[in-house]
Amino acid sequence: MTDDRTGRYLYAVCRGLDPAALDEVRGLQGRPLALVPHQELVAVVSDVPLAEFDEDGLRRNLEDLAWLEPTVRTHDEVIHAAAVAAPTAPLRLATICYDDDGVRERLREWYLPLMQALDRVEGCAEWSVKVLTAPQAVEPVAAAPVTSGAEYLRRKKAAASERTSRDDAALELAGRLHDQLHELATASRQLPPQDPRLSGHQGTMVLNGAYLVRVEDADAFAGRVDELAAAHPEIVVDRRGPWPPYSFAMLEQR
Repeated sequence: MTDDRTGRYLYAVCRGLDPAALDEVRGLQGRPLALVPHQELVAVVSDVPLAEFDEDGLRRNLEDLAWLEPTVRTHDEVIHAAAVAAPTAPLRLATICYDDDGVRERLREWYLPLMQALDRVEGCAEWSVKVLTAPQAVEPVAAAPVTSGAEYLRRKKAAASERTSRDDAALELAGRLHDQLHELATASRQLPPQDPRLSGHQGTMVLNGAYLVRVEDADAFAGRVDELAAAHPEIVVDRRGPWPPYSFAMLEQR
């Protein structure tokens, strides 16, 4: 028997959102978006099939890249569209309620944390700045061949020591850059380094910084990052944004 039950998928909670701002935006599986209000807040939602989004369905689908990639992409697209139009608190992927009454109950439960988060991010956007050691070119073949095990180990130890010194110097420099960028932001966070297999970055990541920057300060912030990158060619500085404030407005949901 086909399971036709649907639930409400929550993308974000906004304050002061004009419903017309999302007229051209579609939710997961192309379904229309809806707004569920509670006092000053409004949750952005759409219907989803519970066969895919209940506990059993998510356990299966979150391991399926063909399902996960478009789900993550659409989730982010909806949040971006809302964040352009109003202060927005993004919600975690696959936040589900059975119906609008369940959504309103969540909004009542989260009301104070949501209001605090929206106060914090109003008029701001998030920027990402990553600092990595520069990828090392392949070392040329040594002029003198290795003639013994002891010589081989000596060279390995010397190479490892050089890499450690290089990483330590980059880590110290990244700390100084973070301090300078923090002064231009209203808030900042240092996130764990990303796995290079997922990020695609080469080199050792010594800073994975998130910065909450007022919209009117965005050009100054981006310009300062570029100046720092140009002044330190010994490292790689990866600047991206502006984005919705994922790192500063995401709720710790139960």
